[in-house]
Amino acid sequence: MSEVSAVNSALSNFSIDKKTAAEPKSNELGKDAFLELLITQMENQDPLSPAENTEFIAQLAQFSSVESLDKLNSNFENFSAEFNSNQALQASSLVGTQVSVESSKTLLPPNGMVSGTAAVPASTSDLAIKVYNEGGALVETIPVGQASAGDLVFRWDGMNAEVNGEMLEWQSPKEGGHTAGLYSFEVVSTQDGEPTELGLSLSANVNSVTVGQNGGMTLNLAGIGAYSINDVKQFN
Repeated sequence: MSEVSAVNSALSNFSIDKKTAAEPKSNELGKDAFLELLITQMENQDPLSPAENTEFIAQLAQFSSVESLDKLNSNFENFSAEFNSNQALQASSLVGTQVSVESSKTLLPPNGMVSGTAAVPASTSDLAIKVYNEGGALVETIPVGQASAGDLVFRWDGMNAEVNGEMLEWQSPKEGGHTAGLYSFEVVSTQDGEPTELGLSLSANVNSVTVGQNGGMTLNLAGIGAYSINDVKQFN
């Protein structure tokens, strides 16, 4: 009995009533609270029938597992916050750049040009690019002529046109060229004997970027609206 009394006396130094009352209260069972409960359990156990060591070890192991999960959740939250911060930084670097997306319309900037890519399924001899103004009126027909199967890349500045890196000898019939504004494009060629409108992507300026809670980025493109960054075909 004297040995039990000595143990209880030593444990009493760690009793809950020895703790300062200034510690903040919490509804969560933290590490300190768990240890206090464990010590209290040891202090108040029956000296004639003490708890087995395995019971204490099992409780410690259980708490260790819970604490590890709590740390994992905390680390994941920190990682998520850092990831969103990096996404926002990347988003800010895109503002003012040009990207290409699937669209039939885009904004011709002042003293700038529009870049486009059309998918030509088979060789043709009469491909043409048609340009419409914001009101839907046809204002330009750019005669490309012969084109091979594959991607046809063109650029238009409102007056001159360049196709696959070569300037066309054709020039806009409108004196002085077309003014800046919103234009629609249509690339047409004869495929299997029928006039066919080809798939098209056009360049547009990134005015702003929105980062969602899930980390996804939405690009707000001049003249044509919002597009997911996953819809971008090319960064120009």
